[in-house]
Amino acid sequence: MLIPIGTDVRPRRPPVGNYVLIALNIAMFVFTDFLGAETGQRLKALYTLDAARPLLFQYITYQFLHGDVGHLIGNMLFLWIFGNAVCDRMGALGYWLFYLSGGIFAGVIFSNGADNPILGASGAIAAVTTAFLVLYPRVHVTLFLWILVFMTTFQVPALLLIVFKIILWDNVIAPSFGGAAYSNVAYEAHLAGYAFGFIVPLLLLASQALPRNQFDALALLNRWRRRHGLPDPLEFARHAPTARPVENQEMRSRPLRDVAPSPVEAQRLAVLARLDAGDLGGAAEAYAALLTLDPLQALPRMRHLDLARYFMEQQRFQEAVATYEAYLAAYPTAADASQVRLLVGLTCNRYLGDYERAARHLRDAIAGLTTPAHQAHAAEELRLAEERLATGW
Repeated sequence: MLIPIGTDVRPRRPPVGNYVLIALNIAMFVFTDFLGAETGQRLKALYTLDAARPLLFQYITYQFLHGDVGHLIGNMLFLWIFGNAVCDRMGALGYWLFYLSGGIFAGVIFSNGADNPILGASGAIAAVTTAFLVLYPRVHVTLFLWILVFMTTFQVPALLLIVFKIILWDNVIAPSFGGAAYSNVAYEAHLAGYAFGFIVPLLLLASQALPRNQFDALALLNRWRRRHGLPDPLEFARHAPTARPVENQEMRSRPLRDVAPSPVEAQRLAVLARLDAGDLGGAAEAYAALLTLDPLQALPRMRHLDLARYFMEQQRFQEAVATYEAYLAAYPTAADASQVRLLVGLTCNRYLGDYERAARHLRDAIAGLTTPAHQAHAAEELRLAEERLATGW
């Protein structure tokens, strides 16, 4: 059993819009399958999308119905894992419109090639999944692995999990083997949802209807294009004349995209450019300068850790601790957060003499560590830090 259980993304605010969708799906399932009895089953039959004779309202209502408990749990798990971050980026209203539109598109594609009924949120959730990939392509997903009596968690890049496992393997390769387990799944709706969820957010980013950042798929594509000297496909559109006359000649001649980035944005771009060029030392110097502008500026998870490790290897302990603390602020639920806190506490204790800071990180580390040896190590370091604080040594 391989189940996604979390991502590195921390929403800036509670994704209430996604909570509402999950609650509606659960409420409809409880009513139609448990509390509603005969009436609920009649409603379920009415609101399922009948591909042979579809009614307009069914393109929305089918998205909130599920065949059984397993169907519901699987869909809601994926909606929770990927939808919270997408909702945070789009806002509740925009997210609802996107979610419903993805489900409608999946239903239309399915009904054009089939004549059997379809129900479930899978098409809409497929759209949310690839939207997550477009908005957070470098994020890692935490997976729970269970084989007989062996259980563990590990992280994989979202790109690998979504493209190769969820889309290609689950919806293209495995179904080609046939079997009863794959006979009752609307793969056409899934694939249509994935296509919708990939293309629409890219268009929203390109038109700036969605806020841009330096880590979305369009930004990565633009950096790859610039490294290879390829032209900007949006160049003509950016400089095309508009119907509205511009009286000021200086304003007319200024490219629309030439809006100066803030000092923080410019410095972060410099860090990423050096990382893209493979210049870890230069990236570390640029990131040290970035920390002076904003001590909590975070990079994509693995690149951020690379810089922190570089500072440690160079025995630049102040920069290492600051970099790790920025990492913990950005990725507090990362699988390795407790180990990072232990490392920061140890560094503050042994090399910086900052015992109060060390004690704070070590207490947090002990609460999250699961290995007895690590817990004992953290407890001993905490004892030393508290003893030095008490004696003023």
